[in-house]
Amino acid sequence: MTLNTLWFILIAVLYTGYFILEGFDFGVGILLPFIGKTDRERRVLINAIGPHWDGNEVWLVVAGGATFAAFPLWYTALFSGFYLPLLIILLALILRGVAFEFRSKTPNPLWRKMWDWIIFTGSLIPAFLWGVAFTNFLVGVPIDANLYYTGGFWNLLNGPALVGGLVSLLASIIMGGLFLSLKIEGELGERGRGAALSAWFPSLLALIAFNFILYFTKGLEHFPWVTGTAAILALILAAVCGCLTYRKRLGTAFIVELITIILTCLAFFSALYPNLMISSLDTANNLTISNAASGPYTLQVMSTVAAIFVPIVLAYQAWSYWVFRKRLSTKVKDLEY
Repeated sequence: MTLNTLWFILIAVLYTGYFILEGFDFGVGILLPFIGKTDRERRVLINAIGPHWDGNEVWLVVAGGATFAAFPLWYTALFSGFYLPLLIILLALILRGVAFEFRSKTPNPLWRKMWDWIIFTGSLIPAFLWGVAFTNFLVGVPIDANLYYTGGFWNLLNGPALVGGLVSLLASIIMGGLFLSLKIEGELGERGRGAALSAWFPSLLALIAFNFILYFTKGLEHFPWVTGTAAILALILAAVCGCLTYRKRLGTAFIVELITIILTCLAFFSALYPNLMISSLDTANNLTISNAASGPYTLQVMSTVAAIFVPIVLAYQAWSYWVFRKRLSTKVKDLEY
């Protein structure tokens, strides 16, 4: 295995981890104004993800840094061609973080309601736009012979990309609802289960449509069996997740949905490989792990750094989830957020 392939796999793992971990707290933020009927219930919902949301965003920071260092031309094309949607995502994430911290600074109902809707919007926009952005890598965007993106913002809002956005958005809602059903006791947790169940069938339909996009993509000639098997298994498990949620086997349902997301990401990245971004103008202009990569020495140094620090990040994240494993309820006296 070459270092280029190794770093493609590592970046795929980092983004997959981000979609899973940030996905469920995006889902909680999206559900916040709807299943939290009172201010106290909304505070409990926010406290369910309070110890985790900022740590989950570390995965995005690391993935972005790895993209910049390992495949600088991919990073350049991404942050130039996708500048406006990425700026919107960044602003949404900033306002969302501010909302978590400022919401409970004063008991004024209008103040808190304003921040609740900012949390909702700051969760909804990234959950949708990340799916739009990554699907565009696969279906193709206008990249010229100089490996520069030549399109505009509206090129990115095509049919397949919108389907990808729905897949990521609905998966976030399901993960968020299931997380709340496991994390919060009583009726509030049951509402989380109900929200996950409501999003399940639309999510299954969106995933079926997304699999057709994978099937007709231009990169499938490299690992068709991996892509096809992962996509079919993801569909089966998505259906199983709905059944488990209905039968209130929530822990198993959460794990099954997590595996569904992993398999969907595996199908996506195996269909994309060895490309990083496909050109809709000419496949000769595709950004690949060869023409967009850093030099061998840079990749060697980065591999050493990753071998040291990635396990540390994983250990810290696992420790934080273990420390804050206790379930919450609306009867909790002290709420941080």
